[in-house]
Amino acid sequence: MDDTLIFLGGLLASTLRVSTPLILCALAGLLSERSGVIDLGLEGKMLLAAFAAGAVGATTGSWPLALAAALAVGVALSMLHGYACVSHTGDQVVLGMALTMIAAGLSVVLGIAWFKQGGQTPALPDAVRLAPLGLGLAEALKAVPIVGQVLGLGLAGHNVLVYLALALVPGVWWLLYRTRLGLRLRATGDNPAMVDAAGLSVLGLRYGALAMNGVLCALAGSYLVLAQNANFVPHMTAGRGYMALAAMIFGKWRPVAALWACLLFGFLDAVAIRLQGVALPAALGGGQVPVQAIQALPYVLTVVLLAGFIGHARAPAALGTPYLKER
Repeated sequence: MDDTLIFLGGLLASTLRVSTPLILCALAGLLSERSGVIDLGLEGKMLLAAFAAGAVGATTGSWPLALAAALAVGVALSMLHGYACVSHTGDQVVLGMALTMIAAGLSVVLGIAWFKQGGQTPALPDAVRLAPLGLGLAEALKAVPIVGQVLGLGLAGHNVLVYLALALVPGVWWLLYRTRLGLRLRATGDNPAMVDAAGLSVLGLRYGALAMNGVLCALAGSYLVLAQNANFVPHMTAGRGYMALAAMIFGKWRPVAALWACLLFGFLDAVAIRLQGVALPAALGGGQVPVQAIQALPYVLTVVLLAGFIGHARAPAALGTPYLKER
């Protein structure tokens, strides 16, 4: 019984840890696309922000500077996105893919040039890495009968970015559905001409959404380096930006539904990690589950869900459509 509870608690903890960058990136894409700007550059923004956090953290030994560098890079990439697609009405799909390709190449080139470790950054000292919070609460929860072990292991002892990602879901929901700014952002994604006619700046609202998008992508990239890994390695995002995009669509551009989609992807990823090396029953031929098959599970699910299990999802009406003010 105790082993089962410990396994379930560990699985819950792994799910939350793996889901955190997905949640942050999905919220970033949601804010951008609710304002009418397609963002296929989530992967690239997260990757280059992770490199900035890793490089500055290894060089200075300071996590605030590492986080500040990641935020600067994330917002700068979003502003570049806005300059090309919002101000100059460039193709939003092409620009998003270009950002991702530039980030993948630039992070490797700079990593090799600066650190001579094949594109990696040096391992970060413990002072730079984000420490777990609530270890005392975890011990207290373990004393609760039956569910205490699961709650203590699964919900307590995570770093601040895990709790921040979870807290941002109701925060973004409140922003979109309970504030005047949220109403204007949603209107900009559905009918920018009406927003313009009301005397509001469509460009300003879209730039504002992209700024928030950059901050969230930077937090996702920082999490990969400051909490999940010991350093930056090339292509470490491993398609998480695209999975977050799929979760956002699966959630029909709604924060809470996107959270559940991210948790589902994270759960499958956590299960895949724990299934590695597990022996198959004799009825299935014995041996071990192939590692490649296990690692492919989250990506297969992404394709399956997007292929036909998400039902009707209505994107913002003006998504991907540049706005040209009539003169």
